[in-house]
Amino acid sequence: MIKKIPVVILNGFLGSGKTTLFRDLLSQSKKKNIPICAVVNDMSELDVDGILLGSSDIIEKNKSILESIHSCVLSSKKGIKKLNLGLEKLLSNQKPELIIIETSGSCHPMPLTQYFKNHSRLILTKILVLLDSLMLAQDFDYGRSIIPKMQNNLAQNKRDTINLMVEQIMFGSHLILTKLDRIQNNKLQDIASSIKPINPFASIHSVHYGKLEIESLLDNKIYDYMRINKLVDELKPSLESENQTDRPYNLATRVIKDDRPFHPKRLWDICHKYLDQRIYRSKGFFWLASRDKFSLLWNQAAGGINLEIIGSWRSGIIEDENHGLSEMEIKILEEKIDQQGRLFGDRHCDITVIGDQTQVDRFTNALKSCFLNDQEIEDWKNKYEFDDPWPKNITKIVN
Repeated sequence: MIKKIPVVILNGFLGSGKTTLFRDLLSQSKKKNIPICAVVNDMSELDVDGILLGSSDIIEKNKSILESIHSCVLSSKKGIKKLNLGLEKLLSNQKPELIIIETSGSCHPMPLTQYFKNHSRLILTKILVLLDSLMLAQDFDYGRSIIPKMQNNLAQNKRDTINLMVEQIMFGSHLILTKLDRIQNNKLQDIASSIKPINPFASIHSVHYGKLEIESLLDNKIYDYMRINKLVDELKPSLESENQTDRPYNLATRVIKDDRPFHPKRLWDICHKYLDQRIYRSKGFFWLASRDKFSLLWNQAAGGINLEIIGSWRSGIIEDENHGLSEMEIKILEEKIDQQGRLFGDRHCDITVIGDQTQVDRFTNALKSCFLNDQEIEDWKNKYEFDDPWPKNITKIVN
């Protein structure tokens, strides 16, 4: 009898911290010599999560252990088909002890449970549902209003992101509370108590900065399909139509691509004016006119925004008077920059915005207004110092 490979799914709404946890698990797998394979799903064509995971040390050295599925939701029919092909590819050249799948935040877990239920080579062992404590605190009164809002949707025969979040919790084997540093310590129990009735069978845990011992994921105890049988039967009619689309629950995605930098003060003001809870997620890579040496990661979920240094632009390295590079090294960098054909060396902005379809264009257009205009570009070239209210100390991502 063939021993099946355990599969763990990281599920949870947009911006709940799945990629942060996934990166840490990848790092642990390298340090502890645990062979794993990884699948990441991004609803956007930009595949930001795939790029971030691909920059991890373990993936850098062996890119064949990662499959990135983007431009669709994994729970859609298109997504399931891509998942099947991706897993076949991984298993054709790898023998992992564990497969970890990070879903898009808009992914419903039910189609994945049905896909793995009778899989010949894989066994679904856990669905970890990550929950953003800050979002639950701010938007759902520390979780207290999520059940009443769900009941209101049921009374109106309405399906939206509330249904998605509640149903993600219902399918979870483990509920993981994240972003604990953003709320008061004594409020964590309030959140746990509020969500427990949604799924009394799931254990509730909390993680600090995406830290979870990878050994806790290695058991082969099968996911409890019996517990969800009735739930599956109840949801099948509703989900039949949803899994036909790659943009369910009135979600819309917009992509911003531009070579220009953001004006730091204008970006600050726009975010404070236009960002609200209907913009569920925006993420990507960009640069500020005031910090033109660094490639920055834009990471927004609900009302919170994090800026992180993802690396240095090649152009910024060359322009640094103290770069310490040889003529040959400079030439190599310049050739790579020229191949990209951009306006400002290799600098550029690629950001995806995900939100309610009635609001996503409003915020996206506001972000676009933050790019430097022609006169400001001339000012930047002349070393003008732009007003920059963003925090001076920005976290650098470490693999």
